[in-house]
Formats: sequence, C-alpha cells, structure tokens
Amino acid sequence: MITKHGTKGGAIVAAAVVALIVAVQAHAIGQSLAHTQYEIGELIYENALSSEADLDGAVIESSEEDQPVITFDNGRMRMESDVHFLLWFPDDLPDNIAVTWEFLPEVDDGLAMFWFCAKGREGEDLFDPSLDERTGSYSQYNRGDINAYHLAYFRRNPWDDPHLNTVNLRKSYGHELVALGANPIPAVEHVEDLYTIQVIKSGPNIQVSINDIVVVDWYDEDEYWEEGKIGFRQMANLAAEYANLRVNEVSRIED
Repeated sequence: MITKHGTKGGAIVAAAVVALIVAVQAHAIGQSLAHTQYEIGELIYENALSSEADLDGAVIESSEEDQPVITFDNGRMRMESDVHFLLWFPDDLPDNIAVTWEFLPEVDDGLAMFWFCAKGREGEDLFDPSLDERTGSYSQYNRGDINAYHLAYFRRNPWDDPHLNTVNLRKSYGHELVALGANPIPAVEHVEDLYTIQVIKSGPNIQVSINDIVVVDWYDEDEYWEEGKIGFRQMANLAAEYANLRVNEVSRIED
C-alpha cells in the first residue's frame, strides 16, 4: 500500500566548451576534478519499480489527494503530476552505499530530484509524527525540520539557460549549492533510451554518475549526514519513468 501524506562538428565543440565551463564552476565551489574510486559490493536492496506492489510501504507527500498519477504500463514506474510531490521509500539505508536507478524523461518541463540520508534534524525517523507535515513544497524540505542531501539531476526550469544543463547537489537543512557538474542528458527529443543514475554516499564523500560519466565528486567538510531514507521528487509538469532501483554496499579504494 502507498501512503499519501497531505491533501493540505560545431555541436561537439560547443558541448566541450560547456563541459569545461561547468567543470571550472564545480571546482570553484569545492568539487574535486580527480575522481574518487570505489568498489561496488553486496546488493542490499532491489526494487524493479515495475508494478504497484513494488511501492508497498512507500509514502507520497503531495498537496493534492489524486496527485501524482503513477502508472506501470511499460513495466516501469511512470509519474506525472500537476503539483510538486515527493515519494519516499520506507526503509532507512546505511552509509557507504551506491544507489542506482534508470530514468527516462518524457518532457522538457520540470525537475527530477533524488533525496538521501533524510532524517529529522534531531535524529528522528523521517516519518516521526512530531515532525511538521510535508506536502511537496520545497521550503518544507530545505527549510523545515529535516536534514538530507538532495540532487537535482534533471532540470528544465523556464528560468534556466537551456544551453547549460547542470546537475546540482545541495545539503539541507538549508539551500546551499555544494557541488555541480555538467549534465549529459540532452533535450528529450534526443533521448533514445533510459539513463542510468548512480549516487555513491560514503562517509563525507558523494559521487554522482550518469551513464558511467562522473558528474559530481564532492567531499563534505562539515558535519555530514549518514543513514536515512531515500526518495524521488518531481516538480509539477514533469512526466518521467523510473526502473530498476538497486542499493549496493560500497567501499572506497584508497590511493
């Protein structure tokens, strides 16, 4: 059962220039240009996201009772909504993990985010009744009573530069942009297959790759978050499919 919370030639050169600009920007805010190496270990969680049964125990936080609309017509989870929402998976996951899933955007409108290490700011379970109600509004998550990291890995906002798509990593509580990188996912008209997203969380290290291209490699120099829940957030108007969510143990390969 799903629980719903809240009713209340030249192109190549141009691409290379964009990637270089973003790499310099990423380095300027603390992201290393050298990539940390990891060894992927034992599988600890797997979810095909192919039927409603795969969302048993999931929690949806939305301001509208009938949103989002979730279907599985292609054997993959498809989500579309008129309002912003967040879908949480029920179990706390440990530190030192690699989370991988497949993603297929259908429209160039909206935003897809991945939230991880989510807990109350005092260590409470994310669904502790003492925490404020959340209904999908962004401020409830980055300025509310929870801590988490959140990754915007598909961004198609009308105010963004359409020629410079980036992956943005932020840390909550707060709205600080801690790392960014070039996004290899093109305009939807050029998307031919699902993209594989991987987020590695190992102590203070966070590494993000898309189709095996490392786009973020960041070290949290402050107090860092460890175990917690994971979830997918979509902004209104985006329609996208998800499949094959996997979580593996991971260990860092020391130099």
